[in-house]
Amino acid sequence: MEQYLEFASRHVFLVGGFFLVAGLLIYSYIAPRFRAWKTISPLDATQLINREDALVLDVREDNEYQGGHIVNSVHIPLSLIDKRMGELEKYRGRPIIVGCRSGSRSGHVCSLLSKQGFENVYNLGGGVMAWESASLPLSKR
Repeated sequence: MEQYLEFASRHVFLVGGFFLVAGLLIYSYIAPRFRAWKTISPLDATQLINREDALVLDVREDNEYQGGHIVNSVHIPLSLIDKRMGELEKYRGRPIIVGCRSGSRSGHVCSLLSKQGFENVYNLGGGVMAWESASLPLSKR
């Protein structure tokens, strides 16, 4: 035990970095369990769409959306989500699947929706890229 204390006192930054990385790893494992929204796969999303009439909210920018989007998705770019949040009120009772290119921007919108009182909010894990990789259809209309 004495050797550990001596090592720690001589290598404060190394030991501090170790505990920082360990803490971040633990946080990344535990934090998703306490979020108000869940991440789902593209295949689970299709089941939610077909069985529970889930709404797909695409938060990519216009040029990304025009390059291909999930059929019947509602498009509200992340940059306009605060101004256009009221448009989603009519979907409050339905599950909402939020998607972007890779699943990062959509996570932010999932948090916003949860804070606004939407209960069934899902993040499309991997975004439209994962949707395409699963050989699911995209519309270019």
